[in-house]
Amino acid sequence: MKNFQQKSVDDHQIDRTITPPSVTNYMVKKVITFKPDTPISEVIDSLLKNRITGAPVLNDFNEVVGLIDDKDCLNVLFGGAYHNSPVPVSDGTVAAYMSNVMKTISINADIFEVANKFLTTPYKRLLVMDDDGKLAGQVSRRDILRAIKDMNARKK
Repeated sequence: MKNFQQKSVDDHQIDRTITPPSVTNYMVKKVITFKPDTPISEVIDSLLKNRITGAPVLNDFNEVVGLIDDKDCLNVLFGGAYHNSPVPVSDGTVAAYMSNVMKTISINADIFEVANKFLTTPYKRLLVMDDDGKLAGQVSRRDILRAIKDMNARKK
C-alpha cells in the first residue's frame, strides 16, 4: 500500500492510540465515611484532621444516603445565630446538615470519562460505585490531575 506521496506504508505501524487508565488506578479506596447520626462536631474535627473537604454518608446497610462537606458544615454558624448564641450550636447530627446532591461514576469508568464528568458538572468529587451499587471509592479533580501528570511522565 502507498500513501499520497507514493511512499510505502508499513501496515504494522505502532498503535498510537491512548488507552486511558481506569478510575481504580487513581481513586481513593479507603474513604472516610460518616453515619447520619454522627455528631456534626465530630465531622468538622475529622474533616480538619484528615485535610479533606467532604465525605459520603452511609446508612447501616453501607448504602450511600448523602454527602457531607465543608460547605454543609458552615450551616452550623447559622444555628448559633438562630438561637441568638455567640457560639455556634453544634449539637446536631450529619442527617441535619448533609446533602443528597452527589454524583456517582461506575468503577468501570476510565479517567477520560471522569474528567468529562468534572468538566460538565460543578462537582469536585465523584463517588465510585461498584457493580452492586456499593461505594468502592472516591475520585476528585486532584486525583485526575495526578493521572495527567503520570501520563505526561510516561510520554517522555
